[in-house]
Amino acid sequence: MNIRESYEQFEIEHLSSKAAKSRFTKGRKIEETKCEIRTDYQRDRDRIIHSKAFRRLKHKTQVFLSPEKDHYRTRLTHTLEVSQISRTIARSLKLNEDLTEAIALGHDLGHTPFGHTGERILNDLIKSGFKHNEQSLRVVDFLEIRNGKQGLNLTYEVRDGILKHPKDYKPETLEGQIVSISDRIAYINHDIDDAIRANIINQKQIPDKFLNLLGNTHGERINTMIINIIENSKNESDIKMSEEIAKATSELRDFLFENVYYNKIAKSEEDKTTFIVEKIFEYYINHFDALPDYYLKIYNENNFTKNEVIKDYIAGMTDNYAMNIFEKLYIPKPWQQ
Repeated sequence: MNIRESYEQFEIEHLSSKAAKSRFTKGRKIEETKCEIRTDYQRDRDRIIHSKAFRRLKHKTQVFLSPEKDHYRTRLTHTLEVSQISRTIARSLKLNEDLTEAIALGHDLGHTPFGHTGERILNDLIKSGFKHNEQSLRVVDFLEIRNGKQGLNLTYEVRDGILKHPKDYKPETLEGQIVSISDRIAYINHDIDDAIRANIINQKQIPDKFLNLLGNTHGERINTMIINIIENSKNESDIKMSEEIAKATSELRDFLFENVYYNKIAKSEEDKTTFIVEKIFEYYINHFDALPDYYLKIYNENNFTKNEVIKDYIAGMTDNYAMNIFEKLYIPKPWQQ
């Protein structure tokens, strides 16, 4: 019995009967030789971490566009916080941490530059619409290159969790459900933290009913939510909060939308980013052959529309790359002899 087989046996003997066991994965689209050391879910986690799309997350907006100060969240730090919360819950419920971590690390790989503003713009521009979770699956299934081949060839369970992490979906595994609820815990709490740091709101504006029930600090609120999930999900078929905490969490999210996400300071650059994305899209519609060779190759070898390929290119951009491309395409440069 090699190291991987030994760990697969450990999962069977020690994890919950409701946990997804790596030995019984539904597998990959393309069958592969098993690793002697790592389980399939561990390999998926590693493939995501080593991907270019994962590295680009550090330069993508979470809420605040290109923040100059060091301590605001980016899409990468959000992803790491989701992973940490997810692993804590999975461990406490004796579910599969490796599967949970892989889903968490991959759930936002398809996010656009400029946060949800970028997502909204692409959704308006593309006839078939745009959803970042669907784009995340497209990244791991097709757009990433591994060993000279398209896609990371991840397991069914990781792909399912990535696609179904938004609130309106239900992942097939409890591990996927953990990531979905951890995503909300992470962004609700760290967006409050960042908004206070940016002086968009202050602590006194947060209604007392949330502070008294969930906690006065960022850490206290996260701890309350995590413990509540663990207590209400033991031996259950779903990952859930109590009705009281779930209601408070939902109302706190509504408070964020009203006071932070739609705040005129936080959204002060939104018209500019909208203009940038729209103009980049327009340019490549009219000059499709100016796309990088990789995307032209995708178009020539697959049955995709030009709009889909341009969408893939723009969605993969970081904030700074999008601004640099816009400058290159539209801003005149001084003439030099």
